Amino acid sequence: MIIAIGSDHAGLPLKRGVVAALESLGHTVLDAGTHDESSVDYPDFAHAVTAKVAAGEAVYGVLVCGSGIGMAIAANRHPGIRAAVLHDSTEARLTRAHNDANVACLGARTTGIEVALDALRAFLDTPYEGGRHQRRLDKLSPPSSSESLLA
Repeated sequence: MIIAIGSDHAGLPLKRGVVAALESLGHTVLDAGTHDESSVDYPDFAHAVTAKVAAGEAVYGVLVCGSGIGMAIAANRHPGIRAAVLHDSTEARLTRAHNDANVACLGARTTGIEVALDALRAFLDTPYEGGRHQRRLDKLSPPSSSESLLA
C-alpha cells in the first residue's frame, strides 16, 4: 500500500517511528517532510500529503504534529479529504468504518509510539462499511447551487 506522510517539527520524532514501522510492514511511504527539527508551518505538510491522497498517488495519508489537531484542520480544508485525529485503535476503527477517513492525524505530544502504531494498524486494516454511513458522507460534500445545506 502507498501511504503519504508528513509532519511539522514537533511531530518529526513520532513520524520517524511511524515511517520505519510502515516500511517494515512492506508499505511504500511517500515522505513529504519535514526532515529536520527546524521550525516549520504544519499546513504546508498537510497540503502536500492531502494533495497526494486526493490525486490518487497514495491510498492514505498520515499527518503528525504536536497534537494532531492543527494537521486535521488543515487537511479537512481539501475536497475529498476526511482527516481524523486518532488517540487509540477504537477511534481508528470507527473513523474508517463509519467515516471512510483517508488521513490519520497523530499528536506527538499526546500519543506515544506504541499507541500511535496500534491506532495506525487499526486504521489501515479497517474497511469502510458504507451502507447507512454513505448518506452522511454525501452530506460532507459542498452543496450544488441548487441544493440547500440543510436538505
